[in-house]
Amino acid sequence: MIGMNRRYDIRNAEFRAGACDPNARFSILIPTWNNLDLVKLCVASIRRNSTFPHQVVLHINEGSDGTLEWAREENLAYTYSPGNIGICYAVNFARTLARTDYIVFMNDDMYVCPGWDAALWEEISRLGHNNFFLSATMFEPYPTRSTPVIAPRNYGVSVETFEEERLLREYDKPEKPDWSGATRPPNIVHKSLWDMVGGYSVDFSPGSYSDPDFSMKLWKAGVRHFRGIGRSRVYHFTSKSIKRTKMNVGRKHFLRKWGITSSTLEKHLLHLGEPFKGDLPDHPEGPLYGMLFLKNRIQAFWERTRFRISGV
Repeated sequence: MIGMNRRYDIRNAEFRAGACDPNARFSILIPTWNNLDLVKLCVASIRRNSTFPHQVVLHINEGSDGTLEWAREENLAYTYSPGNIGICYAVNFARTLARTDYIVFMNDDMYVCPGWDAALWEEISRLGHNNFFLSATMFEPYPTRSTPVIAPRNYGVSVETFEEERLLREYDKPEKPDWSGATRPPNIVHKSLWDMVGGYSVDFSPGSYSDPDFSMKLWKAGVRHFRGIGRSRVYHFTSKSIKRTKMNVGRKHFLRKWGITSSTLEKHLLHLGEPFKGDLPDHPEGPLYGMLFLKNRIQAFWERTRFRISGV
């Protein structure tokens, strides 16, 4: 099994409920690993730029840079592990302290723009049900092939080079319509959906491809409203922790687990990045999908066979 050769030790783990405003709308789960300056900026942006009060819950991996002491000083809710237990265990641990009905997963290298939460709340209120998965829309400094992302829009690649005031003047440009296929953070679900599908799958630890896996679990549970909100904007400094650790081979594990590739999920089931047209159909349309699905099944068969033989 993926990750069996890794050890995620939660002995001597710690948690603290911290303060929670009784009017908080969202519980924002933020895993962090020795990124004190970035997580300070992230939390400051939530406090400065949110329309509503929210509960912030950190999971602190290791915290040898002073993050743990800072969280205590700020009276933040947090869970803590002496070592790095990755993203999946971290967000599931942090979820145990969530006190609101709506759970946001956010990276520690993100800066939320004004009204990010109001745009999400407007859509939640309009829907009138909880069978949804919503994402904010990211700015990133470098070109990317990810169609939902607005890039390149470089407002800095570190806290030291961050042009905060310029971002605050320009964050609402260009206009971007809502898009289909919410997957990546920052994202939001109702706590009932999070708990029903079991949060983030620890078999993807430390975390590569855990995002599409979570979307696939929601899809299997019957969720069809996958929507990225164009007016909910977040600046992403891009993968400051991932570059420091050896990641799991998530692409292959996803194929073995679900029998389709993550790209098939995103392109043909979620229509990731396409203009939002409403709830997604139960079955992909078009004659080519049947051939693609068969190809995926054959790929999955050989990948499972290879894994049973080699264990890799």
